[in-house]
Amino acid sequence: MGEGKNNIDGRYSCTFRCIVLNYNMKQVALEKLLRFTKQFIKLRTLGHLWNALKKLHYADVATLIENLNPHEQKVIIQLFLDRKLELPRFAEIISEVKPEIAMELLSGLEINLIVSILEELSSDDAASLIPLFEEQLQLEILKKMSKEESEVIQEQLAYPDEVAGRIMSTDFLALSESTTVGDAISAIQLTSEEVEVPFYLYVTDEEQHLKGVVSLKQLILVSPKMKLKDIMDADVYKVDVFTDQEEVASVVANYNLLAVPVVDEVDNLVGVVTVDDVIDIIHEEATEDIYKLAGVTQDYSIELSTGKSLKKRLPWLFMSLLTTSFSALVVYFFQGTLEQFLLLAVLMPIVPALGGVVGNQTVAIMVREIVLGNFDWKRSRRIFLKELLVSTGNGIAVGLIAGGVTTLLFQKWLVGLVFGLSILFNLFWATLLGTLIPLALKKMKFDPALASGMFVTMLTDTMGLFCFLGLATLLLI
Repeated sequence: MGEGKNNIDGRYSCTFRCIVLNYNMKQVALEKLLRFTKQFIKLRTLGHLWNALKKLHYADVATLIENLNPHEQKVIIQLFLDRKLELPRFAEIISEVKPEIAMELLSGLEINLIVSILEELSSDDAASLIPLFEEQLQLEILKKMSKEESEVIQEQLAYPDEVAGRIMSTDFLALSESTTVGDAISAIQLTSEEVEVPFYLYVTDEEQHLKGVVSLKQLILVSPKMKLKDIMDADVYKVDVFTDQEEVASVVANYNLLAVPVVDEVDNLVGVVTVDDVIDIIHEEATEDIYKLAGVTQDYSIELSTGKSLKKRLPWLFMSLLTTSFSALVVYFFQGTLEQFLLLAVLMPIVPALGGVVGNQTVAIMVREIVLGNFDWKRSRRIFLKELLVSTGNGIAVGLIAGGVTTLLFQKWLVGLVFGLSILFNLFWATLLGTLIPLALKKMKFDPALASGMFVTMLTDTMGLFCFLGLATLLLI
């Protein structure tokens, strides 16, 4: 029995090592890795599991942890503790795990260990985790942290959510403009491990006002005796502490930066937002917008219980029920027309369906433009006119084909005409709404993704049916 178990362990261990050597975190590799991890945990062969995990990149370990169930996650964390995983590597893994999961994992540890791990994290990562703990535990953590770390994190927590001050890191390198290049290089060598991104050297005056930036390339190409103020680039892309995180991400993406400095109201340099944080922001905002377009709250997850899922989704369904009732009222209003021409009931669902598709396509285009920071009224007008021309062309093409086929099938050219004209009108109407509704929500300071799809669907369905049945009433009766 023991020999058989050893053979199983050896086979799994060999397979696991092969996966680790060729692992690139693609979905297929992740599924295999998950399967063998679960097998190791089930067989309690944690030694083999440890040998495999310690060879993985910390980001890959974090992805693995996120895809395990709570019991398996605790086994992994306990394995790290038993094998005395180095604290910096432990912190690196925690920094890559989703904050909600990381909080659950840390909550089960001793308070001193939690504090040690949080102090290893960058200030922005720590500030994103601490508010997730229970209030009493938050206070204990901040009390046990070093005074300097605690004060920095509390300052960041004072800023609103989703602004630059909340997501910035305070681990950056800034030197006086009177510093020589030689002294600056020495400073970088001494502090490189403590700095979040040592690719940029920020230059300040005696009052800590941001004056310029110097790249490492500039430093090594000039004389060590030159002063930073003589080689710095004074035209610095920067953001205010209250700048929305979407705008921060847009600045980094548009100007191909590795980090963007954050300044306060008097232009003092207080932090930096790095490109890795920007990638997280883009992912977070994209997920949020997709959920909103689908009518699902941002914190919805397949891991939620059935009861909580019902609670989060029912309000949207009731709202949809209310909005779709307008279409039913239109049909009820024209019931006399439908009674005389039952053929219309066969064709009726097609008109609003096509309008809904075109409307939601246009909404997706407009929301994307706004989210990526490409929004301005001049560009919006160009997009608007282009989309109207496209929808008109599509409407003519689809309307002619649909109307022609209807005429041939049912030998009623007026029905074909009504059907074709209704499609043309509704595609035009859908594009108009799909463009204007997100722009109107943006103008009113609302999230353009919020309910845009619902409004467009409601109005295209209602107007599509009204046009179809209205034209039928005018031309056929």
